[in-house]
Amino acid sequence: MPRVPRHGADAWPRPRKRLGQHFLNDPRVLGDIVDALAPTTADTVVEIGPGRGALTEMLVRRAGRVSAVELDGALADRLRRAYADDPRVTVHERDVLDVSLAEIAGTDDFLVAGNVPYYITTPILFHALRAPRARRAVFLVQREVADRVVAAPGSPAYGALSANVQALATPTLVRGVSAGAFTPAPTVDSALVRVVPRSDPVVTDAEQADYAAFVIAAFGMRRKQIRRVLRTMLGITPADAERALAAAGVSPDVRPEVLGPAEFAALWRSVRH
Repeated sequence: MPRVPRHGADAWPRPRKRLGQHFLNDPRVLGDIVDALAPTTADTVVEIGPGRGALTEMLVRRAGRVSAVELDGALADRLRRAYADDPRVTVHERDVLDVSLAEIAGTDDFLVAGNVPYYITTPILFHALRAPRARRAVFLVQREVADRVVAAPGSPAYGALSANVQALATPTLVRGVSAGAFTPAPTVDSALVRVVPRSDPVVTDAEQADYAAFVIAAFGMRRKQIRRVLRTMLGITPADAERALAAAGVSPDVRPEVLGPAEFAALWRSVRH
């Protein structure tokens, strides 16, 4: 049974378009999110955008603690009242981009789950990759974004988002989700993506921001040969570009769209020096 009345004077407020609210209500998809996250009673889960609490309810059954971050004040208030007698659940009325996920969790060892608003999907993904990172995360995102996150170098969907996420974590496409699983239905399909931090990240936490900026700039010229990309980006001579590429073991004739995260990291370190 829902913890908060859905009808009458205390019914849920209407979805707010400016917040990109599309509430997931398909129990099978909700169950797949929890299964992919695989929390235990020893785990704390940070839930991003709990909305009307459908996923929260399932997480509470499996996790030890749930710390939910909701920007919409009306929804946050209803969730707080719904779980007022359950000390395992904390609801934070905050913008998730303004807080550390570890701070919300109250520990550096946590999991993350969330139905991420489409209009801020990429910022949230980057935010979730900041250290300390979740031990495991499952995001419900636009299908196009999911395809980009998991894309291999050289594939049509591979880009800056792919190279930045894969430098720090291993993303896996769990399943597609149709628009009919939401209220209101979005105009595009969605997908579940599981993200697990790599045991061998190609950049350190201190290098992450500069590496990301380098990759994003390079993909701004994805169709150009990498020697030309470096010269344009950095204002260096052809000889300097060739030396940097040789030091990184990268062919000067390739284009950014075929370089994997490790190659980008080697090239970034080479030009940095």
